[in-house]
Amino acid sequence: MKLRKWFTLLLMFVMCMPAMGLSVHAQSAPEIRILLDGQEVKSDVAPYILPGVNVTMVPLRVISESLGAEVYWDQDKQTATILKENTVLSMTAGQSVAFVNDSSVPLDASAQNKQGRVMVPLRFVSEQLGLTVNWEQATRTITLSTGSSSAGSTSDVSTTPPKDVTDGSTPAPVPGTPVSTGGSMRGVWISTVFNLDWPSTGSYGNQAKQQQEYVQMLDELQAMGMNSVFVQVRPAADALYPSSLVPWSKVLTGTQGKNPGYDPLAFMIAETHRRGMQFHAWFNPFRANTDAKTDQLAANHVVKQHPDWIVNSGNKLYINPGIPQARQQIIKEIMEVVQRYDIDGVHLDDYFYPSNGTFNDDATFKTYNSKKIASKADWRRDNINQFVQQLNASIKSVKPAVQFGISPFGVWRNIGVDPSGSDTKAGVTAYDNMYADVRTWIKQGWMDYVTPQIYWSLSFAPAQYDKLVTWWSNEVQGTRVKLYIGHSPYKLGTSEAGWQNVQEIINQLDYNTLHPEVQGSIFFSAKDLRKNPLGIIQALKSYYSR
Repeated sequence: MKLRKWFTLLLMFVMCMPAMGLSVHAQSAPEIRILLDGQEVKSDVAPYILPGVNVTMVPLRVISESLGAEVYWDQDKQTATILKENTVLSMTAGQSVAFVNDSSVPLDASAQNKQGRVMVPLRFVSEQLGLTVNWEQATRTITLSTGSSSAGSTSDVSTTPPKDVTDGSTPAPVPGTPVSTGGSMRGVWISTVFNLDWPSTGSYGNQAKQQQEYVQMLDELQAMGMNSVFVQVRPAADALYPSSLVPWSKVLTGTQGKNPGYDPLAFMIAETHRRGMQFHAWFNPFRANTDAKTDQLAANHVVKQHPDWIVNSGNKLYINPGIPQARQQIIKEIMEVVQRYDIDGVHLDDYFYPSNGTFNDDATFKTYNSKKIASKADWRRDNINQFVQQLNASIKSVKPAVQFGISPFGVWRNIGVDPSGSDTKAGVTAYDNMYADVRTWIKQGWMDYVTPQIYWSLSFAPAQYDKLVTWWSNEVQGTRVKLYIGHSPYKLGTSEAGWQNVQEIINQLDYNTLHPEVQGSIFFSAKDLRKNPLGIIQALKSYYSR
């Protein structure tokens, strides 16, 4: 009995040792306190100091809830990404460097994944986000300061990510509150690829000039009667905003991957909303590059990161829609914008499969055809269908109020090929050449609006404007999908039939009113309206002021 008694006591002692050790440690080293502008930052996991390097580690959640940043954790890559205003931080567990706006910075300690909790170095993150950090040994207190003059106020501690702002002076409206178009869409496409509409090549790297150009353009467009803009924020698998996934676009500085020194997207959204106009973020989903050259592409561009996803067609580079991982990556990149910015809509153009040239995807067809679809054409359409359906679901799961729209080529199918197609003889069609099965998207309700590019006149026999508007009106009839018409003022003054008089555009707008399904118009593009061919500015002002 004595032996059993002593064994029991010994076992109890051993079992209590870890708790005793924690208690002794806690007594010898009080928990670290964190103060932000005088207010204590609470954490469900106590901060700790890494021995040897004296780096304080805190849960990633502290960064998001207290420092007002957005945070993401990629479990597969073991990478923490932190975004705030113009700063993008990226740290991978086990790596001795971090990336700050695409530049590598050495680390004393990187992110750690401890029993499912992501811990990051507080001082490094705080200083990169512009905070002052001080350590008081006697009280084991870390003091963070934002430089706010109202230190001590409870409002200094942010519990939600900051709303998008311009250059720090103009706040955007409350996220999730869409700007009204007053019942009729009057939009303009703003192309950034090749610096077509904005910004100018003369503004490379000049924040003030780029902002001034955008403000002037908005003022002019609104004066014409426009209430919405569709700005190309992903011209070639790159970005007009700080991204942890894709490089900066070269249209901002002349060099892809180079930081322009501010967040153009946040600025544009705020300026647009300040005028009561809608802002739709326009993405080219599958275009990787406008030519086949790769020497000027940033190291984190998809062509460099995933060359196996890329197809050269017509001396242009495309992301292969047949690869499921590639489609998911594009959705992830679009969702980065949906989650971070107060946009009114996500807008896709007609860049799915290229409409001409050879697209070599035989191997992809064999590898990624789990549905055993017999025809490659049907398989391609199914790839795009999956992409559209999944993107729509992703957007609605996060921000149901954000509109999702697509602008397909103006002819779905010719009646000569399909009796249910339009009475046209177009040489290219959305269904047969771009593999865009728009009819299915409409019937399934996978988008909120459709904007066919009906870029022909009322007198152009092969693809007559009025016949196409009638056909598209019938397609959306009885569905919840809105119909906006894409117009082509860039053709005014050209030799193509019907474009010798500005009245062509006005007659098209008048014809739209015969179909209640048509709920507005979008014009391509801003520069062509601003050039005022044949007096289009005065004509639109007069029309929209009726």
